[in-house]
Amino acid sequence: MRLINRLALVSLVLVLIFAGWMLYFVSSPVALKDEVVEVDLRSGSSLRSISEQLVEQGVLSNAWSFELLVRSMGMAGQIKAGNYLIERGITPYDLFEIITVGKTTQAGITFIEGWTFQQMRAAMMSNDAIKHMTISYTDQQILENIGATESHAEGLFFPDTYFFSRGMSDQDILKRAYHAMQSRLNEAWEQREAGLPYKTPYEALIMASIIEKETGRADERKMIAGVFVNRLRIGMRLQTDPTVIYGMGERFDGNIRKKDLQIDTAYNTYTRSGLPPTPIAMPGLASIEAALHPAKTRALYFVGKGDGSHAFSSTLAEHNRAVVKYQLRRNQGAR
Repeated sequence: MRLINRLALVSLVLVLIFAGWMLYFVSSPVALKDEVVEVDLRSGSSLRSISEQLVEQGVLSNAWSFELLVRSMGMAGQIKAGNYLIERGITPYDLFEIITVGKTTQAGITFIEGWTFQQMRAAMMSNDAIKHMTISYTDQQILENIGATESHAEGLFFPDTYFFSRGMSDQDILKRAYHAMQSRLNEAWEQREAGLPYKTPYEALIMASIIEKETGRADERKMIAGVFVNRLRIGMRLQTDPTVIYGMGERFDGNIRKKDLQIDTAYNTYTRSGLPPTPIAMPGLASIEAALHPAKTRALYFVGKGDGSHAFSSTLAEHNRAVVKYQLRRNQGAR
């Protein structure tokens, strides 16, 4: 009986020690190096991975304490991926609330894969939590102000959800999205397949933007990339409708006609060889990865089946049969 009592007492003491430590941990401000730290929590990451990311990005001193906090609250599966601004004075519990239940003074905006820069600007204009500083700015002025070295804004910003304190300027949000894209692109470029027909990360970004606009199904991204890479390697024109549509600008009325494919612009990949001069949209990470890790295939052609998927062919004869089977029956254009 004494042993049981002692064990119960020891257990109680341990529980009280743990509770005291947890109370101290959750209420003590984290030691940020700067007044504000930007944190990028990646989609699909586990709680452990998220905790390690917070350590790597200078928010937490160790991962296990925060992981224990989240698990003890039963919220391990509720962490919301996105880009956050963490301000000095925040406690681990505040951080827990921000990235799980969303109990925060921060607002947010989501940039969607495949959007153009004009769509991004329109989304910021319609968000009343954002201070609109760039209303009268040209795209080039915005690039200069955020420190971008490129001359064309398209595709330079990473599609993600960005959380921010109300009143932050659209320019500051764009700067974060620009640096996020630079970081993701450069990281992916370092891990790229050997022998790809791109000279720079920017060329890979151009290809990724085409893949983003061409792909209706996620599981086909690498095959689409494989077709375009094969075409580049043999000097075949890409012949992709989304680049033509982008080059048409306001002339595009929702339909692309044969005559549109014959009007030469810098983005008409039916009349010009190689990649277009810039991205045509904002690619997501999956499209960037596909551009840098294309499927190993002999296919040179693809045609839409009408359900969002494609039929891939390695010869023109095979492709023509697929066109008859899938496209001409539906009275649609074929690539």
